Amino acid sequence: MYKKLLLILVLIISADANAQCAMCKAVVEGGNETIAEGVNNGITYLMVFPYILVGVLFYFIYRHKKSSKN
Repeated sequence: MYKKLLLILVLIISADANAQCAMCKAVVEGGNETIAEGVNNGITYLMVFPYILVGVLFYFIYRHKKSSKN
């Protein structure tokens, strides 16, 4: 019962998350090429760090499991 309620709650909350894409699109359409390039660089900058953190986490898990086998 609680899982279904949690799923419904997450789906309702995540419905508002799509507004950010429209906001970015409006900024890029209203500006010049340098603004669009800045937005793209910002998105790339924000996207890279979660992947780095997950990679470091998996590396430490791998290293821990490898050392515990010996």
